[in-house]
Amino acid sequence: MVRMKKILSVVLLGIGLAGTAHLATAAETDVADGRQLVELALAYEHGEGVPREPERAAELYCDAVRTGSAEAMYNLGWMYANGRGVGRDDGYAATLFEMAMVKGHGGAEKARRLVGDYTGAVPECLKARSVEWAFSTRDGWDTQKYLASLPERKKRVVELVTMLAPRFSIEPRLALAIATTESNFDSNALSPKNAMGVMQLIPETASRFNVKDSFDPVENIKGGLAYLRWLLAYYRGNVALAVAGYNAGEGAVDRYRGVPPYKETQNYVKRILAFFPRTEHPFDARLVGASPALQALKVVSP
Repeated sequence: MVRMKKILSVVLLGIGLAGTAHLATAAETDVADGRQLVELALAYEHGEGVPREPERAAELYCDAVRTGSAEAMYNLGWMYANGRGVGRDDGYAATLFEMAMVKGHGGAEKARRLVGDYTGAVPECLKARSVEWAFSTRDGWDTQKYLASLPERKKRVVELVTMLAPRFSIEPRLALAIATTESNFDSNALSPKNAMGVMQLIPETASRFNVKDSFDPVENIKGGLAYLRWLLAYYRGNVALAVAGYNAGEGAVDRYRGVPPYKETQNYVKRILAFFPRTEHPFDARLVGASPALQALKVVSP
């Protein structure tokens, strides 16, 4: 058991789960979120109430493993052992089963014997994700002070946004600016225009970015980040135009060739830029072609 604990420590350290203050201070919340992610992953794995999407299931299991869920480790291990939703890899499966063993999962030891010995191989989805730029901290924003002012339920939403943003190549502070302006981190928020959840997704946007449950904070945040990433690509990194598009829709931005002359949108852009005082953001040009009207677009001061 001592040997296995050392192995688990190495594995978790490699994927960013060990030795973090977050796990020490939010363990109970992580357990709850891990269960939620596992339930959703199981639904996608077996097509229960949702389309059967093993690839999506594997992604959700990966997220749940990061919360320390033994069940997620075990289930994802079987996905790698059987090549279901991911490429078959007994080495990855053995690592996941070994991790689940240390967490006390009852079936993990037998499963590990079936796939062979632990070799230290870590699934790609659990490795630290690299991005093409370093997120700036030069403005000296005091994250801990900001978190301390929020109730516990909102703190966890802030942590989710911060954790998920880099996976979509979005600087966390910009994602947080959107989330706080849209809903003040309320996962149950519902606007008169039927915009829902943390990132206030209207049904059309939710459907466009494959969000099945807009009140599920993980799904909602991922959908909002996917849309923001798309807008940044569409407007070639122009933050004001992307943010205006998030509020009013890219059609309105294109039609008015800049930030639309809506008081709500102009105030929205002003508030976001006050929180994220940079005019450009890296973008992935492979996602979408540039706005056809981009050459004529002018940023209207909000």
